[in-house]
Amino acid sequence: MNFRLIVALLFFVSPVLGKNADKGFDKAAFYAILKSGKMAAVNEELDLLKSSNISEKEAYEGTLLMRKAGLLKIPVEKLKLFKKGRIKLETALSNDAANGEYHFLRLIIQENAPNIAKYHADLETDKQEIKKAYKNLSPAVQQAVIDYCKNSKILHAQDF
Repeated sequence: MNFRLIVALLFFVSPVLGKNADKGFDKAAFYAILKSGKMAAVNEELDLLKSSNISEKEAYEGTLLMRKAGLLKIPVEKLKLFKKGRIKLETALSNDAANGEYHFLRLIIQENAPNIAKYHADLETDKQEIKKAYKNLSPAVQQAVIDYCKNSKILHAQDF
């Protein structure tokens, strides 16, 4: 291969790859995967997050781990994975308690977690935080909130 061609490719491709490494995460796709509950898609998204440098990484990983726990068959494995995800999401929330998206992620999990998980204590708090932060959320997250309202017993579209 021609040396100039290689240099030209590196010059044009490297910046694109660098941008995709940091910005390759698609929030709309994340919420679609979270909703779909397909194990393969959840695993692929977790793999994508592992190599990502986004600031929300801990919260997204935690949420996906808890979602994945609900897809497993073995109760011990479900509980172990749910706890791991819960720790990640709660850590992200404790580091950024005003983050409305994190409250939304927790509300999604809490509203759908089985009673045995005992993870329902912050539903009302999360609802209020989401309502307060809604106008400052990214358009993809705002759309996810509105879509979630269609099946939620806690959040309602008229709240926004």
